[in-house]
Amino acid sequence: MPESRLGQLALTQALSPALAVTDPTSAPSYRPSAFQRWIEGLLYEPRDAVFVRVTLRAFLLMVPMIAVLYWRFSWWMAPVFWVVQIFIEAPVILMLHNTMHRPFFKRRPWLNRAHPYMMSALFGIPTGYMEHHVAMHHVENNLGDDISSTMRYQRDSILGVLLYIGRFLVFSHVDLWRYLHSRGRGALAKRAVFSDIVHMSVIAALFLVNWRATLVAFAAPYVAVRFMMMFGNWGQHAFIDPSRPGDSYVNSITCINSTYNARCFNDGYHIGHHLKQNRHWTELPGDFLANVDRYRAEGCVVFEGIDFFMVSLFLVLHRYDWLARHFVRLPGDTRTDAEVIAFLRSRTAVFETGLPQAAVTSA
Repeated sequence: MPESRLGQLALTQALSPALAVTDPTSAPSYRPSAFQRWIEGLLYEPRDAVFVRVTLRAFLLMVPMIAVLYWRFSWWMAPVFWVVQIFIEAPVILMLHNTMHRPFFKRRPWLNRAHPYMMSALFGIPTGYMEHHVAMHHVENNLGDDISSTMRYQRDSILGVLLYIGRFLVFSHVDLWRYLHSRGRGALAKRAVFSDIVHMSVIAALFLVNWRATLVAFAAPYVAVRFMMMFGNWGQHAFIDPSRPGDSYVNSITCINSTYNARCFNDGYHIGHHLKQNRHWTELPGDFLANVDRYRAEGCVVFEGIDFFMVSLFLVLHRYDWLARHFVRLPGDTRTDAEVIAFLRSRTAVFETGLPQAAVTSA
């Protein structure tokens, strides 16, 4: 058994025999080779070699499929293309998420900008993802000035989530531009908005070449990815304590022991990520286990076996019973399902957004 896995099990058993975390605590390892040494030589962090391999796999899969769509299009190709794209989309997005928060390419630093633009083109990811997520969302921490804040909506309402996503689709460029300019970050505003204008313009031009292939390969993913990213963010920040909405312990959630974490670099540990946004993804499960008593004392919301998208879905379906089934009773928590449901309901109501900025809790 790998040493990191033994350490994880020992930590789990020391904390509570009933609480076990099975999410990855180490990066994938690869055989020593000239290719692997070349990859690691490009990077600040050798553990991020997996991201280079994800990039190469995505490029080698998507580019030939797109070429075939434009060369000899048939509608039966659309579902095949989307299934393949959806399967690799989430790891690609979470790869970009990680490389935004930590230095990535040490050699050939121009790749740090070219890499996300290339992935955006292939998968419909917002080109202003970094400016929105790092320069705005983490700064404002889901409070009133966060343009992706969930607290002004009823978070177990299907109407609420549709209004939330609809506003983002229509107004996100204007809102992000206005926010960044108000914070004296005009260069970031220009880069985020103009890069997406270029992205949309290229898609529009490709419609003149082959509208069917462009619809399948670029236009549909452009809309779908934005919808799904905001649907996921809804679940990440669905359960908020209105008495301290700026506290990451109680305005975010954590999802453990899910297939999603294994595929997407422990993205479920959203509380730990907001507490320290540049923490390496392999360290998130250990940080959670080391601070599980703090999580319980703070009243954190932790689920097991589901991801943020399932949390959002269960909420809009009003299936609090399903959420309670997956709710993690941290050591010392003896609440019944009925009490957990009441607790979760109390965290989803809309509340006054004109609250003063609260200090973000840090680890």
